Amino acid sequence: MAFSKSFPRAVKGSPPVWEEISLTAAEEKEQEQLSKEENKRLMEECIDDARDIARKKQLKEYQTDITNIAIALFEKRASHLVYWKESKAKEKFDSTS
Repeated sequence: MAFSKSFPRAVKGSPPVWEEISLTAAEEKEQEQLSKEENKRLMEECIDDARDIARKKQLKEYQTDITNIAIALFEKRASHLVYWKESKAKEKFDSTS
């Protein structure tokens, strides 16, 4: 099922008209790949940051503790796949103006 999102297009003197933008299968796959790569990079960064936090606070560097800290950081930083797809749909919408 293709990803789609509706955006309001301003019409002078009238209420906005909602226009649905759909991603092609290739565009959707591209956004999934970009999201996957970014999430891997973020998780690696979060693991490094978690290690730094544990050292700075003189915590024991047990793998589970580092993992839990990294996951908490990742959840705060990670962009969800829907964000990437919505951004691509917005880009397509803006280019049709």
